[in-house]
Amino acid sequence: MTRVLILNGPNLGRLGVREPDVYGHASYTDLVRKGGEWGEGHGFSVDVRQTDDESEMVGWLHEAVDSGAHVVINPAAFTHYSYALRDAAAQVTKAGLHLVEVHISNPYAREEFRHRSVVGPVATGTVAGFGLGSYRVALEAIADLVA
Repeated sequence: MTRVLILNGPNLGRLGVREPDVYGHASYTDLVRKGGEWGEGHGFSVDVRQTDDESEMVGWLHEAVDSGAHVVINPAAFTHYSYALRDAAAQVTKAGLHLVEVHISNPYAREEFRHRSVVGPVATGTVAGFGLGSYRVALEAIADLVA
């Protein structure tokens, strides 16, 4: 069975509470449930995780490489400045695995500092602006790529 890690960065554990006008009313629990369901629909074993700790996120990317897992990642604020995360993400794609960067909101419709991703250039692709549906689209993309 194909394994996919859905990794989420800072503040995503606050979904449904933090700025619902930007991130929607769905909760992190909803993301865990839906992520599992969407992945199962493609025959994936999905593990959804969230951390506010950059080093933990880097460790999870190393785990993905070592275990051969594809990755859907919402780096959140780490998107714009974490070269450590960028380097770890590059290891995923260089290992021949797929890494799809996702964002619940559209970063280009927001503040200027959100317009630059250091993760995007090493990702297989990026999906943004579709709420939790961004994760569904990312899983569909991985399913197409591994078919």
